[in-house]
Amino acid sequence: MKIPRIVLAGATSGVGKTSIATAIIHGLKEKGYSVQPFKVGPDFIDPSYLSTVSGNIARNLDVWMMGKNRVLKNFVQNSRQDISVIEGVMGYYDGFSGRSSFASTYDVATITKSSVILVLDASKAARSIAATALGFKNFEKNSRICGVILNKIGSKKHEILCRDALKKIGLPILGVIPRNNDLNLESRHLGLIPVREKQSLDKKVKSIAKSLSGFIEIEKIVKLAKIGPGMPRVANRKDKKIQTKIAVALDESFNFYYQDNLDSLRRLGAEIIFFSPISDKKIPPCDGIYIGGGFPEVKANLLQKNETMKRLVKKYAQDGLPIYAECGGLMYLTKSIKYQSGNFKMVGLFDAVTIMEKKLKLNYTNAKIGLSSPFSLPSKTIKGHEFHYSELDLLPKDSRFAYDMSIGIGIKDKKDGLTIHNTLASYMHVHFDGSPIAANFVKSCISYSKK
Repeated sequence: MKIPRIVLAGATSGVGKTSIATAIIHGLKEKGYSVQPFKVGPDFIDPSYLSTVSGNIARNLDVWMMGKNRVLKNFVQNSRQDISVIEGVMGYYDGFSGRSSFASTYDVATITKSSVILVLDASKAARSIAATALGFKNFEKNSRICGVILNKIGSKKHEILCRDALKKIGLPILGVIPRNNDLNLESRHLGLIPVREKQSLDKKVKSIAKSLSGFIEIEKIVKLAKIGPGMPRVANRKDKKIQTKIAVALDESFNFYYQDNLDSLRRLGAEIIFFSPISDKKIPPCDGIYIGGGFPEVKANLLQKNETMKRLVKKYAQDGLPIYAECGGLMYLTKSIKYQSGNFKMVGLFDAVTIMEKKLKLNYTNAKIGLSSPFSLPSKTIKGHEFHYSELDLLPKDSRFAYDMSIGIGIKDKKDGLTIHNTLASYMHVHFDGSPIAANFVKSCISYSKK
């Protein structure tokens, strides 16, 4: 099975991978190619930028959460466009533990047998940029690096110096992008701002992609994308007959969802209906609620004002409606969120207060499922990730937790997954493919619908 594909990797974080990935996607579309974007790692925000420019929903490829076989299967099943573009994460060889390349961009490039373009920030180097490129190319026996893109070039002279140095190591230059602060994407405490959160971002992302694409050798990239070996065929997965309805919170506050998670719920027999905790005054008729992650602290004032929605969510939870919430969803279900000198009232299902801290909690996670979990099989383990600045304060001593963390921090004392009634809310984000949570959540919703 021929799948033209390319991986865009960075020497480090912050070299401009996302902007350049969107520029490549724009350039490919201008040439008449349809593009399927992917993002290495557990990130929710960067994929929204790739989706905006490509017009196709970006998929995540995370070796820790999905395993190598599912990464390959997911990639093949979703590579239905002319070319697949995979944006990397962190530095090219930076993996799960920092001590190996496991779950790194290099790992995904190896699994998918893709050609790799390395993005280098040339702003503080000239001839030395070649040494950096050569080091990355030779660090692993088969690095798969086939070319470089130079970002933040200061002048024509600077470009010539870099080009001359790179000639000696035989790596083609596939793009030279001048330094221009007007073409930077907006960032905040957890990285880039989600496209859905600001309406103006959609136009800006597309404008930056268009501006940068002119500095990139698109036809050369197409040739590199086509030289990869064939991929194994994978059978398409079929959805079960619809047996239940799940309402999914989706708006400016809650938009951290893996498309694969929504697909998993549909495949298991759930119809997905979206609603907004910010603007809607009712929840669609449903047998379960899924509240994903996001930035509820940023729109906390608007969430606080929607008293009707908060009352409904709490009432449904107390009535035993299955509710699954992750990170931002967990925060929304607490009594309040303290953010930027304000204290904003939330649902109050859990008797705790969310406070924003300066310390980032960023980890891959591994947890054993306990008896308190309403949607999961006890003693099973699940993998995920956590990525937040907030903490829960004033937790009651008798709080019940679904997860015991062997890797990760969780909510408190290496425990995660607060449970009450038929609700499970955690800081941990989980990829549903291969996890017991999705199947048991849907089963719980089906059972509720029969009452």
